[in-house]
Amino acid sequence: MKPEETKVLVLDIDGTLTNSEKKITENTKNSIIHIMEEGHIVMLASGRPTPGMRRYAKELELEKYGGYLLSFNGGKIINCKSGEIVFQKTIPPVILPGLYKFAIENDCGLMTYLTDTIILGTRSDEYVELESRINGMPIKKAANLLSFVDFEMNKCLMTAPIEKAPGFVDRLNEVYGNIVSVYRSEPFFIEIMPKGIDKASSLEKMLSAVGIKRENAICCGDGFNDMTMIKYAGVGVAMANAQEKVKQAADYVTASNDEDGIVEVIHKFILNNF
Repeated sequence: MKPEETKVLVLDIDGTLTNSEKKITENTKNSIIHIMEEGHIVMLASGRPTPGMRRYAKELELEKYGGYLLSFNGGKIINCKSGEIVFQKTIPPVILPGLYKFAIENDCGLMTYLTDTIILGTRSDEYVELESRINGMPIKKAANLLSFVDFEMNKCLMTAPIEKAPGFVDRLNEVYGNIVSVYRSEPFFIEIMPKGIDKASSLEKMLSAVGIKRENAICCGDGFNDMTMIKYAGVGVAMANAQEKVKQAADYVTASNDEDGIVEVIHKFILNNF
C-alpha cells in the first residue's frame, strides 16, 4: 500500500469501540484487524490512563500490527509495537494544592495515576469506583496527597454530581485556565489536563511523526472530549449514541456502539464498498 493510501482509524473506547457491556463485538474486532492486515493504522484514543487501555490493545493485537494508544485525552501517545513514547506532556505540579483545596471544599473526588494504580486524594464516590472498574485499576488512598505526589502527572480527574459539574468547570477555568485545560469528558468527570492538550493536538503530532496527512484520518467518538479530533479529522464520525453536540460537529453519524457502528465506518470510508 502506498503511504498516501494509508488511513488512520482513530477510535474512542467507551461508547464507540465497545458496546454497552464494555466489550468489543466479534464483528467490530474482525473488521479492525482486517484493515490493519491491509496496512492501515489503528489508534485507540481515550481519556483513560494507559493501563486502562491495554486489554483492548491486546484484544486487537495492536502490538503485532503497529497500532497506537493515545491515553489521558492526548497527554501520552505510545507506539504499541516498539513501546516508544511518541509524545507526552504533564501537568505543572504547582497547581495540585489548589485543586486539592477545591475538591475538599466542594466535596469532589480527586485522583491521579501512578503506573497501574489510581491515587485518590479525597473521599471515594460512585464515580471514583466507576473509574477503577472501567480501567481495571486498583485505588490507593493517599493519606496526604500533596506529599505523596512526587511524580509527573499526565492528568488529574475530579468527580462531581452531574448538576454541579458544569459550574465547577467554569470556576476551575477562571483560576487555572491559563496553565491547564479543564473540561468534562462525561457529565460527572472533570478532566484537568496539560494546557493545549486534547485528542486533536496529540493526534496531529502522531500523524506528523508517521508522515500521514490529516485528510487520511478518520476519527470516531461519542463524548465531549472527542469533539476536537472529530473536527480535526479528514472524516469526523459521531456514533448514533453520541452527545448531540458531538453529532453536530461530525461529518457523518454512524450506527450506535451496540449496532457495530465502527464496522459501518470501515466499510464506507476505508474499504469503500458500502
